[in-house]
Amino acid sequence: MRLFPLLAGLGLASAAHAAPLTYAQALDAAAAKAPALRAAALQVDAAKASAKAAGALPDPKLALGLDNFPVSGPPAGRFGADEMTMGRIGFSQDMPSAAKRQARIGRAEADIVAATADGAVEARQVRIATALAWIDLYYAQRKLDALDAVIAQLTPLWGASPAGVTSGRSRPAQALEAAQMRAALEDRRSEAASALARARAVLTRWTGEADPQAVGPAPDPGVAPGELRAALDRNPALLAKDAAARQAQADIALARADKRPDWSWDVAYQRRDPMFGDMVSAGVSVSLPLWGKSRQDPMIAARAASAGRAEAQRQDAERALTAQLDADLADHVMHHEQWLRARDTLLPLAKQKADLETAAYGSGTASLPDVLTAFAGLANAQLTALDREAAVTLDAARLTLTYGSDAQ
Repeated sequence: MRLFPLLAGLGLASAAHAAPLTYAQALDAAAAKAPALRAAALQVDAAKASAKAAGALPDPKLALGLDNFPVSGPPAGRFGADEMTMGRIGFSQDMPSAAKRQARIGRAEADIVAATADGAVEARQVRIATALAWIDLYYAQRKLDALDAVIAQLTPLWGASPAGVTSGRSRPAQALEAAQMRAALEDRRSEAASALARARAVLTRWTGEADPQAVGPAPDPGVAPGELRAALDRNPALLAKDAAARQAQADIALARADKRPDWSWDVAYQRRDPMFGDMVSAGVSVSLPLWGKSRQDPMIAARAASAGRAEAQRQDAERALTAQLDADLADHVMHHEQWLRARDTLLPLAKQKADLETAAYGSGTASLPDVLTAFAGLANAQLTALDREAAVTLDAARLTLTYGSDAQ
């Protein structure tokens, strides 16, 4: 007997810690708290930090050495016995060509654009997932409330079923039918409660709220197909493909820069025996890319092929996005028509049937199971209308957030 007070207490505690969230608040919370977005922002920071070193010169080199130390003959093993023996300290610096340094800067800038584009894709995916989770929770709450209302409405009728058998108005088997209907409705309530818990868990993942509750109105179930098609060129998924193509072009510039000669310079101070005097050496080295046909040209061709592949992938992504938009719009039209049919035709008919069976039962021309069957049909019609409304709202949110501009 103590189980019910315990459950009631838990319910009150949950309500006390609930976090009411409107649709807009859920999206804002996800944008501020989603770990995936923090990871994307850090990736952009990493790309920007790397870009600062892209065009810098390589680190200089310090060289220490001993030159011309005799190992044979009369002066072997002795310092100062040969005028050419000297200790050396030198400094050298590699100087990549200006074209190569500029190409590296271009590749680093392309990496920043790519990281930013990937972050925009991630942000849109988080918004879509959060929106769908909020809508799922919103309609799961409404569905559970509707089932509770139906069960409360039918409870007096279920209690009257045995009395109908006693009075002779119902057959004994019909009392069993009433019990079966009640069990079926309670099964559906259990399913609705489970769906509510799942939706709440998903929304918690994106918003960070421990016990979110969907409050306020649902988002507008309407869409503007023309605006969605006009915004396709600015879709983050396509912008990410553009960024990948830019990276591929930067790789071509890097491969071409390898055909430009690099150079380096070095200077050294050489210490000898005081009787011979010290020396200074300086020099310049230049690389000679003489074998372009066997080294640089194949790499340029490979990078060009990769750039062509990136461009083809971008075109394929654009076609796929356009086709998916048309398919999703067709589904939205279908779901909208089904919802209106359920709301304006099926639900009123079910209500009318329940009213007629109730009146017939009052006049003695219908049995109690007939009334219960009518009310079960009304409950099914209400739940069907809610499911179809949820499908339309989910479609609208998915379409708007997937294909619309970020300004929407």
